[in-house]
Amino acid sequence: MKVLVIGGSGFIGTRLLDLLCQIPDLEVLNYDKVLSASYPKISIVGDIRDLDSLTKACSGIDVIYNLAAEHADNVLPLSLYNDVNVIGAKNVVDAAISNNVGKIIFTSTVAIYGLNRGTPNESFEPQPFNEYGFSKFRAEKVLNHWCSENSSRSLVTVRPAVVFGENNRGNVYNLIKQIVTGRFIMIGNGNNLKSMSYVGNVAAFLAKQLEVGAGHYVYNYADKDDLCSAQIVSIVRNEMNLGPSKLRIPYAIGLVGGYAFDILSKVTGKKYPISSVRIRKFCSDTTVDSSTAMSSGFAPPYSLEDGLRRMINHEFK
Repeated sequence: MKVLVIGGSGFIGTRLLDLLCQIPDLEVLNYDKVLSASYPKISIVGDIRDLDSLTKACSGIDVIYNLAAEHADNVLPLSLYNDVNVIGAKNVVDAAISNNVGKIIFTSTVAIYGLNRGTPNESFEPQPFNEYGFSKFRAEKVLNHWCSENSSRSLVTVRPAVVFGENNRGNVYNLIKQIVTGRFIMIGNGNNLKSMSYVGNVAAFLAKQLEVGAGHYVYNYADKDDLCSAQIVSIVRNEMNLGPSKLRIPYAIGLVGGYAFDILSKVTGKKYPISSVRIRKFCSDTTVDSSTAMSSGFAPPYSLEDGLRRMINHEFK
């Protein structure tokens, strides 16, 4: 079997390549706009937006992983979300059709559900609240249509909650860094629950999807049990031997500050670690039901707290 991982040079992709390259008789290629530091010999440098290059890379491929995405909160211009996530998905479909590839495994996001939706399962109607969520929802539609056209095709859509882990510089890293450096102030009461995914577990779940046959499979992915913001902060402070902090800012004041940074970013053209989107996300319940994934025969290699501690020890000790 021959597998192409689109976006394999990135955070999740590198961990996925670690696992795939250990599977006997599996030929693995990486397609990414950045040459993989870990797997340069199996990497093709190319952009998901370049259909000709992508079509050539898919020659002889049996399974495509589409991990490529524009996902940061402060992407400018906003059209990049559509260019990479939606048009990129259309290019993946076109390249798959041209090369008779029958299986695609796609990483979407729980951001398609929106905020404060309770604990959505895979049947919940999407209500994205930001451009990233909207673009991933549109990408899902593109891939769903491809799968529906031929009953022999296989499509696995995985919607991870926020993914964290070693060598990632996303929101969880930024939160831990702020706590470690003494710059963190709790906004709100900290009781809001967060579904999170450790990268080692996400990569293992994605690798397992090679086993599924024809059909359309949709999975939320989050490591359970969920932690509230205050618990996450407590784990970090305990692991770093820091004392407790009682300083808090009411949510309304914090959100006003986020909007102020939004304006400043537009005026200066610079990106800042604080924004209204990040304040809203941090203070909202963002939980998902991942029981479908957990009842599929998959056993996460790591617990959620173990994942947090592994990241803290790797990045800050």
